[in-house]
Amino acid sequence: MLRIMKEIKNAGVNNPVFLLDEVDKLTSDFKGDPTSALLEVLDPQQNNTFGDHYIDMPFDLSNVFFIATANDMWDIPGPLRDRMEIIELNSYTEIEKFHIAERYLVERAVTENGLASKEYSVTFSKDAIYEIINGYTREAGVRLLQRQLSKVCRKIAKEVLEKNIKKVHITKTNLKHYLGDIKYKPEAKRKNILKIGEVNGLAWTSVGGMVMEVQGVKMAGKGKTSLTGKLGDVMKESAQVAYSYVRSKAAEYKIPEDFYEKEDVHLHFPEGAVPKDGPSAGIAITTTFISVLGKHPVPFDLAMTGEITISGDVLPVGGILEKVIGAHRAGCRTVILPDENRSDAKKLPKEVTKDLTIHYVKTYDDVAKIVFPHLNV
Repeated sequence: MLRIMKEIKNAGVNNPVFLLDEVDKLTSDFKGDPTSALLEVLDPQQNNTFGDHYIDMPFDLSNVFFIATANDMWDIPGPLRDRMEIIELNSYTEIEKFHIAERYLVERAVTENGLASKEYSVTFSKDAIYEIINGYTREAGVRLLQRQLSKVCRKIAKEVLEKNIKKVHITKTNLKHYLGDIKYKPEAKRKNILKIGEVNGLAWTSVGGMVMEVQGVKMAGKGKTSLTGKLGDVMKESAQVAYSYVRSKAAEYKIPEDFYEKEDVHLHFPEGAVPKDGPSAGIAITTTFISVLGKHPVPFDLAMTGEITISGDVLPVGGILEKVIGAHRAGCRTVILPDENRSDAKKLPKEVTKDLTIHYVKTYDDVAKIVFPHLNV
């Protein structure tokens, strides 16, 4: 805490703003536990008489405004987290990254690499910027995007010196010449076809939303359900809830009522090395069970997210903005969302909503009417 008192002295005021960066990285060892010291510093009920060994007397920190940042909130000790007002900031969407690059990052990269002179012209097409965002970076912010743009500009600067080139326009076609092969392959575009046992769920990740496919097959057996794909406990329980709901409504969904005695079902979540957890795949898992057991096809350009209860109610989930943009990027044209997430969907950019049909549902019967219209649920 010596540093806090020194910085207050340097600021010359008793009400400065302090930024504590990445407090989730604090560690305790034989030298001491900084999180314990922060408990008193960040608690407004105690920090008005903060005792510091630097001045060896109480000091009032109640006028200081503390801002702490963290990548993972749950790595912050509980007592310290309870003393903070939590504000969650979502990662940039690809559309937001594009506008940041177009307005600021490209110009910065051109300037920093000596190409801002009027005798040179360096421009990037819209498709080229999106290709860099999706094919060469995977991040929540734009640091890697800035580095890739600078890398392109450095190579252009070299060509300017060696070949006396005055005008360069970067397109999706010639981008490979400057950055090499893409590092992250784009998701396969979902087409307007029908498939049995393949349903598009939606997942949130720290670098944006993505389509999480749920695949299912059935085989002769005794009612056993298998789940693979490195799933967490919450997702496993969500699958159990979905299975029980389907079993209770088998007749309505034209599924043989004795299926649990004669057939096993195996659900797989691709990219098996990637950990997956949370309840938001509930309606996608339920749809996969119904599709497999009843041999009902599902549109492959349709994606969905929402938690399901054992009585069939659909509950709201998080990450709607990122998930829907991920569905749009993957070529999905119909998205099913919980009714209570309407307000979140209002934040979606027009570039996305103009290509999508979004349905809001309160119960799984509402989902079935969209996905399986032939069942007349």
